[in-house]
Amino acid sequence: MSILLDENTKLIVQGITGRDGSFHAKSMKADGTNVAAGVTPGKGGSEVDGIPVFNSVAEAKKSTGANASVIFVPARFAAAAVKEASDAGIPLIVCITEGVPVLDMAEIYHLIRRRNQVLIGPNCPGLISPGKSKIGIMPASIHKPGKVGVISRSGTLTYELVHALTLAGIGQSTCIGIGGDPIIGTGFIDLLQRFESDPDTDAVVLIGEIGGDAEEQAAAYIAANMKTPVTAFISGRSAPEGKRMGHAGAIISGGQGTAEAKVKAFAGAGVPVADTPSGIPGLLKSRA
Repeated sequence: MSILLDENTKLIVQGITGRDGSFHAKSMKADGTNVAAGVTPGKGGSEVDGIPVFNSVAEAKKSTGANASVIFVPARFAAAAVKEASDAGIPLIVCITEGVPVLDMAEIYHLIRRRNQVLIGPNCPGLISPGKSKIGIMPASIHKPGKVGVISRSGTLTYELVHALTLAGIGQSTCIGIGGDPIIGTGFIDLLQRFESDPDTDAVVLIGEIGGDAEEQAAAYIAANMKTPVTAFISGRSAPEGKRMGHAGAIISGGQGTAEAKVKAFAGAGVPVADTPSGIPGLLKSRA
């Protein structure tokens, strides 16, 4: 099985006629995703690579029965695009756009929660269930169907880890890049709950990074609630003190959010932490 998306996912691409939207719509389609429709206001009735374009998400959903949407629009329009998908009743929304204002996300976060919808991102690579469906920009070629779930705050490190898993013969059930912004739609605990309930996910890999306390909260949740084994990697362990890192969420303040604190929290929860992403496959095999 997989979580959040599978071969039954029907996808809408918001911003499909733009440079990034059109490129990745074609890529997702080529990788086997059922890209049912695109949306660009004023471009309804046109096509992109045989994909029909509509003026609104509501029109696209009504015509195609789509149950997921991915957003490739400029940052100043991204919150409105998420809200449009939410208003149309789309259960899974993925926002690839980076640079979305924090105040916009604060409002969207609570809207999505009230409606029991799922938002992945913003500022994320998306998610993939190998061999079934892909939403976002992850390279499908490095993935392999299997039974290890992956959750990551870092897009690039997700690719590095997945490549290492695949080379080691370890397949993945679903891989999710949650994004590195201070406010994101879906965090570690939400996804750990889903993987714990998935009978075909035998282990989970969590990639965290310095800043915030999401990893410490995840460690506490794992210790109290999970039987599925979890292995982790924390990036930024060699970051110079006081150095501003790339992700907006990678902010250390008041001694909290350090790599050392996160590694200690995972160790206390019985979660082994690899020194490098390439060390993850060995840890997984040692726990099998």
